[in-house]
Amino acid sequence: MTKPFPTRTLGRSGPEVSALGLGLMGMSDLYGPADEAEGIATVHAALDAGVTLLDTGDFYGMGHNELLLREALKGRTRDNAVVSVKFGALRDPDGGWSGHDNRPAAVKNFAAYSLKRLGTDHIDIYRPARLDPAVPIEDTVGAIAELVQAGHVRHIGLSEVGAGTLRRAQAVHPIADLQIEYSLISRGIEAEILPTARELGIGITAYGVLSRGLISGHWSQDRVLQGQDFRTMSPRFQGDNLHRNLSLVEALRTVATTKNATVAQTAIAWVAAQGDDIVPLVGARTRPRLTEALAAATLTLTPADLAAIEQAVPATAAAGSRYATPLMNDLDSER
Repeated sequence: MTKPFPTRTLGRSGPEVSALGLGLMGMSDLYGPADEAEGIATVHAALDAGVTLLDTGDFYGMGHNELLLREALKGRTRDNAVVSVKFGALRDPDGGWSGHDNRPAAVKNFAAYSLKRLGTDHIDIYRPARLDPAVPIEDTVGAIAELVQAGHVRHIGLSEVGAGTLRRAQAVHPIADLQIEYSLISRGIEAEILPTARELGIGITAYGVLSRGLISGHWSQDRVLQGQDFRTMSPRFQGDNLHRNLSLVEALRTVATTKNATVAQTAIAWVAAQGDDIVPLVGARTRPRLTEALAAATLTLTPADLAAIEQAVPATAAAGSRYATPLMNDLDSER
């Protein structure tokens, strides 16, 4: 008999979810060509393994990702999936980006379309993808709170916001979790954001735990990105930065080998080991990558292991910022 997949609870007010979640973005957008059938099969494999937390966004593939998830959930018990949806990012017909809209009327409009595309009567966790500087966070959270009261949303989350915004939002309605980038080479939340979330009882869903594949152990210096892959604009994947970052991966590989684990498993397990209030999201697009990632949920890192990882990949060792400068400037969490 297989053991049940481990679980964690998102903050003081959030749901119980699998200790690892599946991020669906790459199945529709931003990482070059993807195989829709394989994406659906990967979601099925995750659900069958006991993964419950499924993360999407209404702007991933301009709605395609939600439709893919709807197809994947057909014939499945809806309560076995905790569906997290981000909203607010504006796209154009060419796939470009044109800002954010978190006005209350827009919040409810986005939610109506997401419910229809997902084919469900509720969204488990609903969150703005980014802070809209033109709209007070109190107004945005207040609008989602009305959706909670109406039964269309069960929990409120946030994404990439700073400590001050977390406090203002929590004063309006309990926040289940903050979705934010956190990995061995993206540790900015440790200074203020993570302590504030813990003080307020807000969980963390960590995305980018493999830094978009960079620290997965599968990346190589000569890999050529295909299609409209936004990593072509990422400073960490460019020139000398890439060379430096891949040297960190090799140092991490040495530690992983002592655990009979892969680099990816070790990097994911490190994030999970930073606290029971943290749920790593893995962006696996294929079943083999999913199988590798899920093994991290049962990989135990001892204090000695964590010290060795810290020595291999020091907190400030990464070369290049996690986003290009214009996108970094767009993040409330970086202010």
